[in-house]
Amino acid sequence: MLAVSSPLIGQEELDAIKPVFESGWLGLGSVTCEFEKEIGRYVGAKNVIAVNTGTSALHLALDGYGIGTGDEVIVPSLTFVATIQPILTLGAIPVFCDVKEENLLIDINDVEHRITSKTKAIMPVHYCGNPCDMDRLLELADHYNIKIIEDACHAFGSNYKGRKVGSFGHATCFSFDPIKVITCGEGGAIVINDDEIAEKIRQKRILGIDKDTWSRYKHNRSWLYDVSTTGYRYHMSNINAAIGLVQLKKIDRFIKRRRDICHRYDDAFENYNSIKLLDISYDEIAPFYYIVRVPKYQNKFMSFLEAMGVGTGLHYIPNHTHSLFKKYISNELHRTNKLWKEIITIPLHCEMSDNDVKIVIKSVK
Repeated sequence: MLAVSSPLIGQEELDAIKPVFESGWLGLGSVTCEFEKEIGRYVGAKNVIAVNTGTSALHLALDGYGIGTGDEVIVPSLTFVATIQPILTLGAIPVFCDVKEENLLIDINDVEHRITSKTKAIMPVHYCGNPCDMDRLLELADHYNIKIIEDACHAFGSNYKGRKVGSFGHATCFSFDPIKVITCGEGGAIVINDDEIAEKIRQKRILGIDKDTWSRYKHNRSWLYDVSTTGYRYHMSNINAAIGLVQLKKIDRFIKRRRDICHRYDDAFENYNSIKLLDISYDEIAPFYYIVRVPKYQNKFMSFLEAMGVGTGLHYIPNHTHSLFKKYISNELHRTNKLWKEIITIPLHCEMSDNDVKIVIKSVK
């Protein structure tokens, strides 16, 4: 079965782990610091905090800005549950909004209608690596005095109007799990411009320990430390960071290959009336998923492709349909309810050969 997603890892990543093993310093340390610096250089960001997952990044960003009990966070329902769980963990309330039909990105008109006096943040999802309209979202944020916490877990390496996602805005959260554009094995990062909030998040990442009195981070084994805030065990290890450093050097090649596959799919499918393509320009983005819409035959289409040896996915089942979140739905999400029953994810990753791409195209046709 040709997988929908797959990492491209090999000997170089294994070689990078070896010095970490030999050092005996496997957890948070100098390699993690180096990875943060390289992410900062690549994105063009002032503060980068590497963490163990993209979900942890979202949790810390919300917590860093003081989102808590009773606060409302506007978020699309059409996203992975990892976007929503951090909101609930902090006692906040997810307010689900609709998406646009042409690209499945957050519908900002719908967002504005859902803003109340309790709204403290908007969490847009850069779906498939395609950035939302950040200019308009930031205008909304200024007008209503709320924060934009970007779920950019699909979008590391993407650009928005010539600017790297993460180089502007309030807080941007990335994921480096096994199937993302680059992987650390598991991992994530928060990019944030506010120095004070960044320092707060750094402390929360490692159990609220004050770094000024904790020198283990600097490879100086002193056991004196102070705890000045609540926190979590969310740091990234040297092992994961070592993998990420190797992957980061390959990102331009990875993005180029992903774009090439997407262009080939677009060219092959654009004249088929029975399927619909998302309105995405791949020239500035790092594509993560490739989605087709099959309005009438979603289940049959997926079953047929899998019988042909081509894996498929459904990204995503809307969160407002899950048992845990049903009580948070206030208004109908007409487009979301329609679109999730049409969307199908087909294979897109750098391990695919040209022949694999041909097989997918032939099977879809």
